[in-house]
Amino acid sequence: MHGLYLLWWVQERHVPPAMVAAILAAGDFALLLLEVPTGWLADRCGHRISLIVGSLVQVAGMLCCWLGQGISGLLAASVLVALGDAFRSGADEALLFRTCVALGRAADFQKLEARARAAQLAALVALVLAGGVIVSRWGFAAGWIAETVLCAIGLTIACAMGEPPSSGATAAGGDLQGPTASFDAHTLRSVLLLIVPAALLHGAASATSFLAQTAGDAEPAGMTMLVAAITLAEAVGSAVAIRVSTSTLRAQLVLAAAGGTSLVLASLMPAAFVIVVIVLSFLIGAAQPLRAAAIQQAASDRVRAQAASVAHACDMAVNLVALSIAGRWRSHRR
Repeated sequence: MHGLYLLWWVQERHVPPAMVAAILAAGDFALLLLEVPTGWLADRCGHRISLIVGSLVQVAGMLCCWLGQGISGLLAASVLVALGDAFRSGADEALLFRTCVALGRAADFQKLEARARAAQLAALVALVLAGGVIVSRWGFAAGWIAETVLCAIGLTIACAMGEPPSSGATAAGGDLQGPTASFDAHTLRSVLLLIVPAALLHGAASATSFLAQTAGDAEPAGMTMLVAAITLAEAVGSAVAIRVSTSTLRAQLVLAAAGGTSLVLASLMPAAFVIVVIVLSFLIGAAQPLRAAAIQQAASDRVRAQAASVAHACDMAVNLVALSIAGRWRSHRR
């Protein structure tokens, strides 16, 4: 349902586009508030446990998306999905990096993260296309059933994972001592400098994608193809990141500058808007694994999930503003 949930809310549930944007913004706001606390819990209680809890909540969120009635039901679904995302966010990157360290392959984290992200997004393209076929033939209910089953499979995979031993050290050899260690000044400064360019790029990609998906009287088949193209572009961006040898701040700034140039092009040439949406998706696909690698290299085991969660929280803050603006703009244009 990744490519069809906006149609579900707007056309099937008859929720105005501005309200849909507000509900999505509420979900982003909930995720913004939950990111760092759940990251702290993941670092204290275990990254595997956090993934399991997040996957379980995600199943509940999908059921609420399908069965929830009215604006309150959709709002509850959005918050549940945000809670599930918050528990998984950061914990997945921390678990992968710690596993790489345990296997003596810390330097390979960026390639593995980018490869996994590219594979995930490529699979999502296939699932989006399959979702369009399922909904066209058997209706939205069948699509939500399939979505819920896939989330349950994700829960099973999370339960099958193992928790690697803790090293307590950063990739650079530093260490944070004490059972309640948090960010030191250097780590916090490094993370903040790294997260802003990708966060701005993420907001631009989200807002333009929302505008593209809510334009006109779109049909499920056409919308499915658009979302598939956007997702595929992001997967290609992550695949390109596998070949990038640096994950420095300069790389993030270059990608953000390319995104800004694309937005200027869209304002000057409205006919190229869909192309710009796809380009922005490609850029965010490349930026995310590079940023994840840089953050994990700067953090220790005691704050890995928190560091990644701070980055994701910044993404959500920018998305909150960007989607609100996009929703208001779309309402005025109708």
